[in-house]
Amino acid sequence: MKILSIETSCEHASVALLIDGETVERRLEGHSNHSERLLPTLKTLLAEAGLALVALDAIAFGAGPGAFTGLRLACGVTQGLAMGADLGVAPVCSLEALALQGAGDSIYVATDARMGEVYSAAYRMRDGFPLEVVPPGCCAPELMTLPAEGKWFGIGSAFAAYGDRIPPAVLEGLEAAERDAVPRAADVALLGARLARDGGLVAAELAAPLYVRDKVALTTAERLARGGRA
Repeated sequence: MKILSIETSCEHASVALLIDGETVERRLEGHSNHSERLLPTLKTLLAEAGLALVALDAIAFGAGPGAFTGLRLACGVTQGLAMGADLGVAPVCSLEALALQGAGDSIYVATDARMGEVYSAAYRMRDGFPLEVVPPGCCAPELMTLPAEGKWFGIGSAFAAYGDRIPPAVLEGLEAAERDAVPRAADVALLGARLARDGGLVAAELAAPLYVRDKVALTTAERLARGGRA
């Protein structure tokens, strides 16, 4: 299985190439340079592997939820490459990809959604892959809740950004929390390969970001109400 993957849902972007179980990953440093560096880095990955785009089995991208600009960038580039090479596309939930970095069998993912909110989802690990228990959603940190059963491993930037606003019941329900982890293209590639094996690829023109939240900006009044500045 040969999968090219893109993950630009947050400021720490990366791309990866998975070839028969071996993965090479490259980070894209500098949030403002993602759009400029993405294509050249992808081309370099393929050239280093001596692989043509048409030799891939699919292209995977982190579909979100995450930064709107980053999601559109990953989706648009993936669509363009896939259409040109007649490849299927694997849209991968970025929270699900992040869950692969967790520890144990019960993973609670929560990332900073900006605008005073978090994206979250819960997964049980089965055969090395996340099984969705609670689908991705968006809410204020104060409204975060854990599934009732057992202890959970927390992972994601929300625990660093909103630690003082997360309900004590949530924090007490965690065995541990990894606050610095971000979604990685290498994990997107792994989940993309599984989608390809299971017949879950979509046509390039049907690929779409997973936004979860439709609103991309707050009014001045809304910012002030949430404790921000005018």
